[in-house]
Amino acid sequence: MNSARGPGAIFFLIVACCIAAPAFAAAPVGHDITVRIDPASRALDGTAAVVVAPGKSVELTLAQRFAVERITVDGRTAAAPRVANGLTIWRLAATDAPQKIEIRWHGKLDALDATLGHRDTLTASSPVTGAEGTFLPDASAWYPQVRGGVPGYRVTIALPRGQRGLVPGRLVEERQTARGYRARFEFLHPAEGIDLMAGPYRVDTRAIQTAHGKTVALRTYFHPQIAELSADYLDAVKGYLDLYESSIGEYPYTEFSIVSSPTPTGFGMPTLTYLGIDVLRLPFIRATSLGHEILHNWWGNGVYPDYARGNWSEGLTTFMADYAYKERESDAAARAMRLEWLRDFAAVPAGQDRPLAEFTSRTHGTSQIVGYNKAAMVFVMLRDLIGRDAFDAGIKRFWRDYRFKTASWSALEKSFAAESKRDLSAFFAQWLARQGAPALRIEAADTEGSQVRVKLEQQKPAYRLHVPLVLRRENGGDVRYADFDQDSATFAFKVDARPAEIALDPDIRLFRRLGAEEAPPILRQVMIDPSTLTVLAGAAGPVHETARQLAAQMQDEPPRFKAENDKLGSVPLLLIGLTDDVDRWLKGRGFPARPAELSQGSAAAWTAALPQGRSIAVVSARDAESLAALVRPLPHYGRRSYVVFDGAKAIEMGVWPVKAQVWRLDALK
Repeated sequence: MNSARGPGAIFFLIVACCIAAPAFAAAPVGHDITVRIDPASRALDGTAAVVVAPGKSVELTLAQRFAVERITVDGRTAAAPRVANGLTIWRLAATDAPQKIEIRWHGKLDALDATLGHRDTLTASSPVTGAEGTFLPDASAWYPQVRGGVPGYRVTIALPRGQRGLVPGRLVEERQTARGYRARFEFLHPAEGIDLMAGPYRVDTRAIQTAHGKTVALRTYFHPQIAELSADYLDAVKGYLDLYESSIGEYPYTEFSIVSSPTPTGFGMPTLTYLGIDVLRLPFIRATSLGHEILHNWWGNGVYPDYARGNWSEGLTTFMADYAYKERESDAAARAMRLEWLRDFAAVPAGQDRPLAEFTSRTHGTSQIVGYNKAAMVFVMLRDLIGRDAFDAGIKRFWRDYRFKTASWSALEKSFAAESKRDLSAFFAQWLARQGAPALRIEAADTEGSQVRVKLEQQKPAYRLHVPLVLRRENGGDVRYADFDQDSATFAFKVDARPAEIALDPDIRLFRRLGAEEAPPILRQVMIDPSTLTVLAGAAGPVHETARQLAAQMQDEPPRFKAENDKLGSVPLLLIGLTDDVDRWLKGRGFPARPAELSQGSAAAWTAALPQGRSIAVVSARDAESLAALVRPLPHYGRRSYVVFDGAKAIEMGVWPVKAQVWRLDALK
């Protein structure tokens, strides 16, 4: 799931109401917006009053798709704007007195397309409307925006009867009459922007007391077809608020809403989350993604990332939500998630990732692997390094010191250093500023008397690592640690009994590039590698057209197609076709055949390792209809080595066996 500031946020109907100038007198800029939307005609009419504090110059922008009826500055017609990149832009110089900008605009919104897939929704930035929903993302510039965000706003939304809408913030008043619906919201904290949502919602409200004794209004804005899910979702929200108040600090707002979307959306915004109808129907969402989005009210929407120096909020939220849920489930479940993160990273071609300090938002598979997974693993390693007590205290200090402020990775470092009383500069520097990850291996190991000696190697330039080594015996094993900061070093450990083998980080506590046997091929490798070549098996025809659609959905970059008999080189391969054509092509190339252990289904996808360290992903279907059924679901199984389908339903999936990096010693002496 993404926060609202990432691409693809969808907003609904907003009505701006006028804000008295004194209300924002202490702030650089304040917005008072009224917007009226008619989903049937797709018309938007808006008015806004923007108050600019003395000494503050501003650049006001509005999407060029909207016509401006009037814009004045302190009652005088504003100077002519310039147009660039699809925006109408006004530049106002600073003055000694407050300035009040008033603007009236109107325009036509795009039609809602409920057939969009998740990837298309994620990257969409147009304002859309229809009977089933309205989404006006901040990125669409549907209202007069000021560079750098706003310190607060008031928004009034007007909609036809039967529709209800909202923006992030506190619901001040609403009314539904024969003439239509009208609601007023206010958000009196700094905000990066304003997103609006509307639809034919049924709204349930519940007032609760949080663990800190704060009264919070919980609401669901659900489409009628999922209205029966409301009570269970409200119960779940109460549990998450209590959980995060106890581990971080008081919930920063007075309400929280879950809003359904007709498209497969997943966004977190201050005071609400916006999730697709089909997403909300999934039985596991209340135990997973919902908590992630609620936590963003602390991280991302309560403390704001300093995007110029890296977005830490997605990684910290992944660590304290998704990963924490696995830790509560079992040690094995938490290890499995850490291994998934490292397998994902192993699928990224060397040099294709970016330093963590450069991550701002998810745009494709590699950015998620870095900004979510790698960042979460950094917090795993940090907690291992400084201890749980100091880590938990650092989290609470960070919240106390930076609530409703912008904070960078260095602010996090400062908080954890203060509570652990340790210099953490080297730790943060190597994990934030460096591209890639360390590649470790055991070069040699032997025993001499009561000592075990282990020689470790890593690629240059060396990382500073606290490497777990497990000395295994028939009746158990001991964990020892090597503080390793060179490209090669030998460590000696005193033992009471000779171990049979030595395993390097078998519990997956370090972010590192896995060895070949630790990282069996997964589908994601061909999805994110821009050098992947796609081969369509069989004769050209309708099946090839479907295969081309599937290839485009599976890969982050436009597919590079090759004919069946072309030379393929030493790059990852994606093979798509009907069963007989696929089997014939694999046999003709001398590549691994279809795995015998896969069960029968209408279609299957699997991976295999090829010479020179490359991999192949194969998609095989019984007929054209079975292949077409994979276009939507298959791209979501990138973390698997194989998936078997019955129509569009996955009936079997998994990852090929993983072998830990182990050095076996000579027979016991």
